Amino acid sequence: MALDIASSRPETLPRRSRPFALILAAASLPMFMATLDNLVMTNALPVLHAQMGASVAELQWFVNAYTLSFAGAILIASALGDRFGRRTVFAIGIAVFGIGSVLAALSTDPGQLIAARALQGLGGAAVMPLSLALLSGAVTPARRPLAIGIWGGISGLGVAVGPLVGGAIMEGWDWQAIFWINVPVAIVAIPLALLVLRNDFGARARIDVPGAILAAAGVLALVHAIVRGNDDGWDSIGVIAELVLGGLLVVAFVAWQARTAAPLVPLRLFRDRSFSVTNVIGFAFSFGTFGSVFILIQYLQVVQGSTPFEAALQTTPWTLAPMFVAPIAGFLAPRVGTRALMVVGLALQAVALAWIAAIMSPDTAYASLVVPFLMAGIGMALVFAPSATALLATLGLVDHAKASGVNSTVRELGVALGTAVMTAMFVGAGGALTPDLYVDAARPAVFTGAAVLLAATLVSVLLPAGRAEKATDAAAPAETDEKARLQPVG
Repeated sequence: MALDIASSRPETLPRRSRPFALILAAASLPMFMATLDNLVMTNALPVLHAQMGASVAELQWFVNAYTLSFAGAILIASALGDRFGRRTVFAIGIAVFGIGSVLAALSTDPGQLIAARALQGLGGAAVMPLSLALLSGAVTPARRPLAIGIWGGISGLGVAVGPLVGGAIMEGWDWQAIFWINVPVAIVAIPLALLVLRNDFGARARIDVPGAILAAAGVLALVHAIVRGNDDGWDSIGVIAELVLGGLLVVAFVAWQARTAAPLVPLRLFRDRSFSVTNVIGFAFSFGTFGSVFILIQYLQVVQGSTPFEAALQTTPWTLAPMFVAPIAGFLAPRVGTRALMVVGLALQAVALAWIAAIMSPDTAYASLVVPFLMAGIGMALVFAPSATALLATLGLVDHAKASGVNSTVRELGVALGTAVMTAMFVGAGGALTPDLYVDAARPAVFTGAAVLLAATLVSVLLPAGRAEKATDAAAPAETDEKARLQPVG
């Protein structure tokens, strides 16, 4: 038995004196930095291909080294936060992310950059889930839905504007500046978090090291096998063996979580329909969307001859739409429900990607891409913010860190597997980073992304409606939530 203590130490500012905006900034600024780095490199990939001589496989590892280390460490970072203090681990994560950014900027060959990106991912793993848990614990239950909605919008914005920020930097500076910009953000974010956020604790259980090793090894084996499948042959003994090994390790991880006393992923959470369906949607959304973005950003540069900044500007109907639509989605969610918004958002994404794949050619006019880009951006906004609310809608505060950790892991796995699978399809179809060999190989990959998002649309119908409760009904859960802070947990 362990005692869940929401605030264990005296803090510089009493809870009620902390302005809502300051709390939101302290929790969200580092999260924005970490999510930005999911796709900030996409516009730099053709440049890195030319300047570093990086192969197509190395280019995707510049993305996947980050997402895989992120995904592999999120669950254990959440557990460490519960045990040693969420703010403490959050601040350490920001520092590690900053150090990884410095090493990435100083890299001189693909191997060094891949290793630095992996270190960034480890830092980001402590930032993303603990950001949401700290924010949830720092605001009153009445303001928590608003805070989570804004947090989701900022998270989506970080991912969405990554290509734009990367392209703008590439136009004015060298690619190294993509990473240098993280350093001042980290320097500001650490003292801000220590001053404003409370050092909340969760259940101080033993850290599930075997579970973390099984999960990380299983996912790494699966992604590595997919990445090398085209080069070594999908029927080669090595690739088949690695796929089987990865699958067995994932099964072993689930079996271990069912029997260990302090699991990284409490399987009881999956009895909650909203939590389970949101995680399925999160994986499919990341797989289909970001795997396609990896292909499409390079299409604008390799095939249509745009500079990194021009490609970034051309995708602004997609990347900046969430900035305007996400607040509207947050306003509408309590009235129309999170399910309705997510169904519409996923459907828009699926149609948009299918539209782009259908018209993609070496001489496609940019004007014909504007409408599907805008549809994709609106769809993205309608998924990001409501999904954070749906994830935690019916869970107690004590479960927020692990629930957010599970969801962040699932979404990062979607990014990694989506990038790996769609790149494997691209290379397998004879694709190369040349104008004459790109489009025919890219088209089936983007159609695949659209199909995955269509499947996610159908699954999202299973979500609870997610409308706001009446004021009289909301009082009981809020009171229970506050009491749960001091209740023993197993």
